[in-house]
Amino acid sequence: MTGAASNVHFPHRHLLGIEGLSPDEITVLLDRSESYVEQNRQSDKKKSLLRGRTIINLFIEASTRTRTSFELAGKRLGGDVINISIATSAIKKGETLIDTAMTLNAMHPDVLVVRHPHSGAVKLLSEKVNCAVINGGDGSHEHPTQALLDALTIRHRTGRLSGLVVAICGDITHSRVARSNIHLLTTMGARVRLIAPRTLVPSDAERLGVTVFHDMKAGLADCDIVMMLRLQTERMHRNYFPSIREYFRFFGLTYDKLSVAKPDALVMHPGPMNRGVEIDSEVADDIGRSAIREQVEMGVAVRMACLELLTRNLPEPPPEVH
Repeated sequence: MTGAASNVHFPHRHLLGIEGLSPDEITVLLDRSESYVEQNRQSDKKKSLLRGRTIINLFIEASTRTRTSFELAGKRLGGDVINISIATSAIKKGETLIDTAMTLNAMHPDVLVVRHPHSGAVKLLSEKVNCAVINGGDGSHEHPTQALLDALTIRHRTGRLSGLVVAICGDITHSRVARSNIHLLTTMGARVRLIAPRTLVPSDAERLGVTVFHDMKAGLADCDIVMMLRLQTERMHRNYFPSIREYFRFFGLTYDKLSVAKPDALVMHPGPMNRGVEIDSEVADDIGRSAIREQVEMGVAVRMACLELLTRNLPEPPPEVH
């Protein structure tokens, strides 16, 4: 490892959220991620930084993008990656989260990546294990690596975060992506607008330092970045809007609504996308405006950086015995 890279330090044992991280700490994560973007475009993508380290992906809530991205990140760094499928795990058979933590802890993993349907579950688990824990998304609370990859995508395209006007549009109430992005973007000096029906914005949202709009064109006026969110119907236990058709009419991103944003405004979406619900296919597939595929690429780089920086704070693995 080069001297400059080896001096980089992230002072936390876990990555449970963006809230509470300083601008310098966020910058360390983004700068380290940037170094992996180029590496991942080379024919030889593999390093041995995590040789001897074990990473367990415990996904109690399904996710193709995040789990695959963490798996790829761990393997490209030379680590041993184990995926625990919830369909066949002991949790499905009634084991408590604490029992699962104790079982996994006995296996001496170095990093545990956890996705869980309940807010706060990942923090609870982190208090019961000896390894580093990364939050892969917990309930409606936070999804820190998604916010980091979104920020890296924006920085990659625009060269900055400070001073940008970013609109986050859609189901804010149920979105951990929105929460993590709000924390990161406001910390880094961007101005954040939330655009959604009244039923899909928390009543106390403005205390987070954002401006709330209930009209797409008013909210998108002169925006630099337009970040769309999917409707999380699996978390909705009552009617938040009359119909999908009406939702798309008022809050789906179309070229007409996008016309009031900056001419070079970047369109983003964390995925999975509901085409014709929160975004029109033409806009989603516009190579010049959409950064959706780039977000996926940045995700692997960000997760490599997080795995590397957190394992640096762990004791060195014992030498191999031949």
